[in-house]
Amino acid sequence: MKTHHTKTKGDLGVLKASADLCEKGFLVCMPLSEHAPFDLVVYKNGNFKRVQVKSRSIDSKGGFMIAFRNSYSTSSGVKTKQVDKQSIDIYCVYCIDTNTCYYFNPSTFNKSVSFRVRMPKNNQKQNIHFADDYREVP
Repeated sequence: MKTHHTKTKGDLGVLKASADLCEKGFLVCMPLSEHAPFDLVVYKNGNFKRVQVKSRSIDSKGGFMIAFRNSYSTSSGVKTKQVDKQSIDIYCVYCIDTNTCYYFNPSTFNKSVSFRVRMPKNNQKQNIHFADDYREVP
């Protein structure tokens, strides 16, 4: 797999999410500002939803993690801010390794969530969020 710069991975994720959402029957709209708390707005059946897109690779344990915080640089150093879950209706995670988008409502999780792409070595199924269970838009 090719190594991607962080910004390039993010751009790729938004493009892949847009295509996947179009295939699922959504009209996809992009905000004019990169300072919006979401990357996309989708419309279907009279309803609008705000979508935040993240790109992830599979880690050594066979999954990926989403933390509900953002980091940014200022002249006084790196700052971290918790995500305002009230401003986002759906998270879309584009997995670079599977070329697949996964969707979930961020309000259903606390500070972070981990998803498994591969079965754990001990075959545990209880209390595991399998990524394939999150292919449909909530």
